[in-house]
Amino acid sequence: MYFLSGWPKRLLCPLGSPAEAPFHVQSDRQRTFFAVLAPARLSIWYSRPSVLIVTYKEPAKSSSQFGSYKQAEWRPDSTMIAVSTANGYILFFHITSTRGDKYLYEPVYPKGSPQMKGTPHFKEEQCAPALNLEMRKILDLQAPIMSLQSVLEDLLVATSDGLLHLIHWEGMTNGRKAINLCTVPFSVDLQSSRAGSFLGFADVHIRDMEYCATLDGFAVVFNDGKVGFITPVSSRFTAEQLHGVWPQDVIDGTCVAVNNKYRLMAFGCASGSVQVYTIDNTTGAMQLSHKLELTAKQYPDIWNKTGAVKLVRWSPDNSVVIVTWEYGGLSLWSVFGAQLICTLGGDFAYRSDGTKKDPLKINSMSWGAEGYHLWVISGFGSQNTENESDSKSIVKQPGILLFQFIKSALTVNPCMSNQEQVLLQGEDRLYLNCGEASQSQNPRSSSAHSDHKTRREKSPFAGGGLESQSLSTLLGHRHWHVVQISSTYLESNWPIRFSAIDKLGQNIAVVGKFGFAHYSLLTKKWKLFGNITQEQNMIVTGGLAWWNDFIVLACYNISDRQEELRVYLRTSNLDNAFAHVTKTQAETLLLSVFRDMVIVFRADCSICLYSIERKSDGPNTAGIQVLQEVSMSRYIPHPFLVVSVTLTSVSTENGITLKMPQQARDAESIMLNLAGQLIMMQRDRSGPQIRDKDSSPNQRRLLPFCPPVVLAQSVENVWTTCRANKQKRHLLEALWLSCGGAGMKVWLPLFPRDHRKPHSFLSQRIMLPFHINIYPLAVLFEDALVLGAVNDTLLYDSLYSRNSAREQLEVLFPFCVVERTSQIYLHHILRQLLVRNLGEQALLLAQSCAALPYFPHVLELMLHEVLEEEATSREPIPDPLLPTVAKFITEFPLFLQTVVHCARKTEYALWNYLFAAVGNPKDLFEECLMAQDLDTAASYLIILQNMEVPAVSRQHATLLFNTALEQGKWDLCRHMIRFLKAIGSGESETPPSTPTAQEPSSSGGGFEFFRNRSISLSQSADSVPASKFSLQKTLSMPSGPSGKRWSKDSDCAENMYIDMMLWRHARRLLEEVRLKDLGCFAAQLGFELISWLCKERTRAARVDNFVLALKRLHKDFLWPLPIIPASSVSSPFKNGKYRTVGEQLLKSQSTDPFLNLEIDAGVSNIQRSQSWLGNIGPAHQEIDTASSHGPQMQDAFLSPLSNKGDECSIGSATDLTESSSMVDGDWTMVDENFSTLSLTQSELEHISMELASKGPHKSQVQLRYLLHIFMEAGCLDWCIVIGLILRESSIINQILVIIQSSEVDGEMLQNIKTGLHAVDRWASTDCPGYKPFLNIIKPHLQKLSEITEEQVQPEAFQPMTVDMQMTPPLWQKVKRS
Repeated sequence: MYFLSGWPKRLLCPLGSPAEAPFHVQSDRQRTFFAVLAPARLSIWYSRPSVLIVTYKEPAKSSSQFGSYKQAEWRPDSTMIAVSTANGYILFFHITSTRGDKYLYEPVYPKGSPQMKGTPHFKEEQCAPALNLEMRKILDLQAPIMSLQSVLEDLLVATSDGLLHLIHWEGMTNGRKAINLCTVPFSVDLQSSRAGSFLGFADVHIRDMEYCATLDGFAVVFNDGKVGFITPVSSRFTAEQLHGVWPQDVIDGTCVAVNNKYRLMAFGCASGSVQVYTIDNTTGAMQLSHKLELTAKQYPDIWNKTGAVKLVRWSPDNSVVIVTWEYGGLSLWSVFGAQLICTLGGDFAYRSDGTKKDPLKINSMSWGAEGYHLWVISGFGSQNTENESDSKSIVKQPGILLFQFIKSALTVNPCMSNQEQVLLQGEDRLYLNCGEASQSQNPRSSSAHSDHKTRREKSPFAGGGLESQSLSTLLGHRHWHVVQISSTYLESNWPIRFSAIDKLGQNIAVVGKFGFAHYSLLTKKWKLFGNITQEQNMIVTGGLAWWNDFIVLACYNISDRQEELRVYLRTSNLDNAFAHVTKTQAETLLLSVFRDMVIVFRADCSICLYSIERKSDGPNTAGIQVLQEVSMSRYIPHPFLVVSVTLTSVSTENGITLKMPQQARDAESIMLNLAGQLIMMQRDRSGPQIRDKDSSPNQRRLLPFCPPVVLAQSVENVWTTCRANKQKRHLLEALWLSCGGAGMKVWLPLFPRDHRKPHSFLSQRIMLPFHINIYPLAVLFEDALVLGAVNDTLLYDSLYSRNSAREQLEVLFPFCVVERTSQIYLHHILRQLLVRNLGEQALLLAQSCAALPYFPHVLELMLHEVLEEEATSREPIPDPLLPTVAKFITEFPLFLQTVVHCARKTEYALWNYLFAAVGNPKDLFEECLMAQDLDTAASYLIILQNMEVPAVSRQHATLLFNTALEQGKWDLCRHMIRFLKAIGSGESETPPSTPTAQEPSSSGGGFEFFRNRSISLSQSADSVPASKFSLQKTLSMPSGPSGKRWSKDSDCAENMYIDMMLWRHARRLLEEVRLKDLGCFAAQLGFELISWLCKERTRAARVDNFVLALKRLHKDFLWPLPIIPASSVSSPFKNGKYRTVGEQLLKSQSTDPFLNLEIDAGVSNIQRSQSWLGNIGPAHQEIDTASSHGPQMQDAFLSPLSNKGDECSIGSATDLTESSSMVDGDWTMVDENFSTLSLTQSELEHISMELASKGPHKSQVQLRYLLHIFMEAGCLDWCIVIGLILRESSIINQILVIIQSSEVDGEMLQNIKTGLHAVDRWASTDCPGYKPFLNIIKPHLQKLSEITEEQVQPEAFQPMTVDMQMTPPLWQKVKRS
């Protein structure tokens, strides 16, 4: 509503003696001038700029006669000021302007500046006028004056002798009447049957009073603390005609302020609270509306130590009240008691080092124009004596401070488009929560405007309602989009009175003193009247609103002296030539737009409905026509009391029961906020309903309205929408009310399920109250959110040293900022429905919102709040709500998560109460496992651990651990290992120590271990003797958390228990040939795979079925099965000269180095051949191995030749080293032939076939890693399978080297032999693509057969090592890949 902004400003007062310090400030009616009183000075200040105009100083002689000045009161036309003095005098000062066109401050513009061109009014606005103060009359009332009050053309003065004097501003001698308060009868109400008692004792007098125009009477506070309301029974103001009412229970009143718009009287009390009363319309008695008081919950240390209320002041628009106390401090409240700001807590009360500040003491305060400023005269009173050396400090002396405020546009212009966005207006800027709509479009793209255009051209009623902004736009972040108001417009039209934003949040219009201006967030430009005379000739009276691209406003035309309704098009120039003007009979006070209708409320208490539509003769004009007029004078005592008026589609009947359902979305009723009472007038459908097809569409709108019905009291704001959504009818057809301190209310429609006929005894709407923690400024209907704003503070006192800090406002006050905020309200409504046994309605509403991203949070909040209330209640609850809520939540799939999240956020003591309602946690845990919701099950495990014995939680943890292993939830597995260990060691409370080594990352997807290893891939194996083969791990596993601890506590039974589960899982993975899962499992959990495989070499780590294993690996690693391409039949290498090329190459390279290795020739041969291979380099080796076997393999001849950079280019194969010169000549010949061949389609097919026969790069890395693991563990049968998949004869060859150079289990050899024969048979029948490779490795198989036959009695397998350095070609490939 109202929010503090920035730091307060200090106005420089002319420094005199401390005795001349100001103590009272009073603004005139227009809040342009401020009278500031010092004991013997009267100063007049101007509002903008805030400067001193003139000071009258009382001469010492007369000052001693009159006494010091006490109070000041302005005449309504600002031409006179009455000042009361201590000795009972009233001094009348006349304010006259000096002769000539003279101003105190004049702006100096550069030559040729547009402001020089004789702008009307510009001087008055720009500069403070030069004024004279002259004391004209002196009146002696012979008693100290307690209160001065201007009433219409008279001045009402209360004196300490119990008299009321009515004095005319002019000719006061003949108009003097004094009324003795003892003769005024007082009673509890105005009903004639009760005769009033008189005050009855002599020393009663009025301490404070204020006139209320809309109640026609005075709110008074007596010197004994009683309060009352005095009203003239007839028009004559005499003692006989006055009558007073008072409430019985107020006896400590100190001050009073009245709110004319809401007819409220706020009485400050000595207890520190403010009691707000209203007058009962029927009896005339004073009724307590609400109290404004600090609560012990919010302000535990100061709520009852504030002292008496010193001052209460309502804002100019009557929407907020500001209160200050005797011991200092300032608080701001909305009209019905929602607290907005209080300076007794937080950064206002404490310094950044935690020490307490002295609260600001306020002697006097007055609101500035439109409520943008609060003029405060601060007094630090008693503190002056604390430190004499500080007596010169500016702050210690009373001075004038200006607090700056930002307020919601709803306070002055509650039109419907302002209700769906948060729009705040300051004196020179606007704050929007929807500016991101334009920012989200890329400013560099030229499509920004065209995109905007297409959005605009959509039908505003597409899908039954106007577009609204997306949730992310409205809730994007906490910052505002701030729009600076055009300084050109502000210069002559300050202050800004109204502002309005359109439905899409892309255009804003503002109204100042004269005319208006509008701004586009897309173009970032203001549009002002081109002709300044037109601007200065119109005063907007009743606010303004957007309708599509048009601005609708009600104004007064000064030159024609005519009230008008005008429509301007946003896109055309701002000029009356482009406006559509309609004349009206009376002044318009309020205006709002509903779909294609404009509703206005006028000063003659009538409501007028207009239709608005684009004219057919041109797209740039809109026409307005009167539809209906409704007189409200019978129901509205004073037009100023109407706070807002709006058309809605809300009615007491929902659409189902209407005779014609399409009428449900028409303009059904008028909502009128009359001084906080929400009044609804519906269409009268009781008469005959004539709806012929040929009747004009306007006729239905002319249905008369029923008499008004009061829906709610204490209403500050109303929200309703004209959109419709069948899925969310509850939310969109509801009426939302903000009721100040009482929170919010929603008038919710109730729908029968499945469109059944409703029960006649059931109400079709229900009013549900609920509390929220923010002040609501907008309601997002579909998103079930309330948007608001909140004041936040920042301390800057640490920037100053303690000595210099005393004078700085930045130290005394924190810097205030306004932050966007939002709150979910759905859980409140669901709970209210469940309390009222409307579970079916709650279910319908919840199901319509189940798609919202925060719906799980809604259920959780509801469960949590009910649980906290009921479980901590001291009294037994006769009808507990928790079982109902629990049953309600089970209707949703999120039930299990909701319960466990709620439990985890609730203290342990309440768990038994919760689970008594929702069910046993063991059962809920099992439900989670059945639903495969493992994360939720893990949360239940923590609850079971606290509620059950360790054996039960271990049993459940084991279940969950096994399931998590099966599903590959590795994070969960790691937590479960830690959890199981904690149960075993009794350390369930202490988390395990953080491992020093980095855990393997699961984000890459592959086994990213090469970065954790020190593998020598490039060294030659010359220096490694073969006799040193021993199975030492060159590739150490990562020392993850689990691995580290297993080695440490291997004797612990708990670790054994966990190991057994891990081994069992690994065994199952191997049996099911799930190598990829096995690799992930080992990598993620730090499982010692090599040592385990060594143990299981002859058991689980055996390959039982080579063909099945091969197929499964192809599938798991997405590795394609090899195929023989059809094009190889007609390959160019099968005929002509290219064949001779191929043959020549094959002859020249007739020996495959791998095949010629003399396996039994000893180490030197191995070393020689391998170092030679290392010199050939990777590019050549692939060609050699692939091309050495006859014509059937010629399709593999064109294998992609990859160099270090992995570039597939033929030419890169020519980079051969000297040692491979034996194939140099032949290769050159091939190269020449290739260049003349220029790659026909068939060769390209060859190349693509070769590329297609390889799987993804990641799979290749993973397979090579597994190959290495199996090699180290001695699982040679698995190595063979992986070698087959990769189709690299070098791997098979290497395995044969191992088999020959060390003793290998004969059973394993037999298994490998039979497995390879099975693969051969399978390849012959099902997968001929494998035949070429099997033919390459045939010699190896024969060698293997010989070895198996030679081995008569195999010895036990000795551990041996294949060091990485033994296989440089293979690992070079791995490194490349």
